[in-house]
Parts: sequence; C-alpha cells; structure tokens
Amino acid sequence: AMQSALFLALQHEGGRMERGGSRRSEAEEAEKGRMKRTIIKDWKTRLSYFLQNSSNSTKMKSKKVGKHRTYFRPSPEEAQLWSEAFDELLANKYGLAAFRAFLKSEFCEENIEFWLACEDFKKTKSPQKLTSKAKKIYSDFIEKEAPKEINIDFQTKNMIAQNIQEATHTCFSAAQKRVYSLMENNSYPRFLESEFYQELCKKTPITRAAQGT
Repeated sequence: AMQSALFLALQHEGGRMERGGSRRSEAEEAEKGRMKRTIIKDWKTRLSYFLQNSSNSTKMKSKKVGKHRTYFRPSPEEAQLWSEAFDELLANKYGLAAFRAFLKSEFCEENIEFWLACEDFKKTKSPQKLTSKAKKIYSDFIEKEAPKEINIDFQTKNMIAQNIQEATHTCFSAAQKRVYSLMENNSYPRFLESEFYQELCKKTPITRAAQGT
C-alpha cells in the first residue's frame, strides 16, 4: 500500500509539473537565449581585444597602421578547418584569438599565454635576450605562486630552474609539450563544442562588408 500511495503521489506531482512545465520551459528558453547572447557578446569583446593585441602585430611598428588593421571573421569553411587539428587552430590568427578568448572565459588562459611565450622564446636570437626572457617566463609562469602559474609537475619545474641559469632554446620544451597536450585534450574539444565556435561555423547571410570587419 505504501508503494502504491507513493506511486500515486509521484503521478500527481508529474501531472502538475507537466502543466506548469510548458510555461516554465518557455521562461527557461528565454533565459537561455539571453545568457547565450551575453556569453557571445562577452566573447566578442575579448576576441577583439586579443586581435588588436596580437603578438604577431609587432611587425606593425607604426601605431597608425596598426589601429586600422582589422582581421576578417573567417568563412564558415575556414572555421571548420580548425576542428581538423589543434595546430590548424593555433596557426590561424583569428582562430588563436578566438581560442584565447575562450580560455579566458574558462579562467585558464595562462596555458595559451605560456605556450605563446615559449614560441616567442624559441625564435630569440641574442643569448642575452634568451637569458632575460627565460627568467621572465620562469617568474611569470613557473615558480611557486607565479601570477600565471601553470600546472606542471615538480620535477619539470626544478629542471627549468636549473636550466635557465644558462638558458638554451630548449629550456621550456618539456613544459611546453605538457601544456600543449593539456590544451589539446581538454580545452580544444570544449572550444569546438562552444557557442562561440558553433557561431563561427554557421553560414550567415551577412556579407563581410556589411559586418564592418
């Protein structure tokens, strides 16, 4: 008897929920839509910041030229290429900025910043610069309580601490590999499923000119 009373109560509750359900789901849908718009707006703000402050724009010495340099939103076909390989995404200027904006929304942008700092470090020619950059990367990302501390094991941290005394181009190789695979296995698949990325892959009828980008 106890069980049947429970079953009736649940059925009754179910009926009530279904009746109120349609009203609630409309409100929920509206709320979801609002949140989605806010998320995409926040993301676009961050994206434009990363595009303007792109590390590659150092070639643009003249401030004036730099100001007017905007990057086109990629075509849906271009954006879809990024899902084929993580390197495809990182090699594309807009894709990289979009990924950074996404990581910022997940509060783990230190990973991509460290990776970019390592890429820059490997291109450094002068030995003096190599040492000063190595120390900066160490104090920004590696040492305990660093402002953008990355999640790597103790042994790797110790090895880096020793290696930067006489910095070579391979100082951060192990840590960079670790962070790369961390992003490739965790953040990258989430980025591909995100509203941001889905939005870029959509075929929109708006022309580039009309977008003002």
